[in-house]
Amino acid sequence: MRVLMIEDNIELATTVKAGLERENVSVDVAHTGAVGEEKAFVNLYDAILLDLNLPDKDGLAILNFLRESAVETPIIIITARDEIQERAKGLDFGADDYLVKPFELLELTARLRAIIRRFHGRTTPQITIGELVVNPVCRQVIYGTKPIELKPKEFDILLCIAENYPAIVSVAKIAELVYDEDFDPFSSVLRVHMARLKKKLADAAGKELLKNIRAKGYQLCD
Repeated sequence: MRVLMIEDNIELATTVKAGLERENVSVDVAHTGAVGEEKAFVNLYDAILLDLNLPDKDGLAILNFLRESAVETPIIIITARDEIQERAKGLDFGADDYLVKPFELLELTARLRAIIRRFHGRTTPQITIGELVVNPVCRQVIYGTKPIELKPKEFDILLCIAENYPAIVSVAKIAELVYDEDFDPFSSVLRVHMARLKKKLADAAGKELLKNIRAKGYQLCD
């Protein structure tokens, strides 16, 4: 999961970023609305956390601009504005959820997972593809009755591909959604993670589950 947080409170942004990263969520941070809008256009995100009280631009204006510009990324408003009218306005402008400060990291993480599930058209967190079961809540993978032990980034890559099944997922999209903006896409890190993931899945299933489609990307098989 890769998230953009648009928040001018540096201390809060740092705390939330550290907490989400402990939950294996990659987080990019923008401290102004202008930078946040640019990042939302340039990068692919699973979700956006948007503060309303920004120094250069009101968060509702940013929300309205993103939706009018066809940016469909799920957005959670995070703000100290707790009036019913403000919540209703945010939802009417196209926000997917509204979380009032101060909030617990556990609730934020749960809400992120929920809006991403809805965005992908799922009612339950568990993804089932043939005998392969991927559970993003407990971060477990099972093939048949056999659990598959994955490293954090291996799991993130598998989840990214599983969420887009049966589509082929490009290497560029995997890199954008799984790693943060400091990741070097020309490094060998992603290739190493992919090779290990493919082997672990094949060992568990006794057949190839993750195919490399030349010049296109990766696709799961049922």
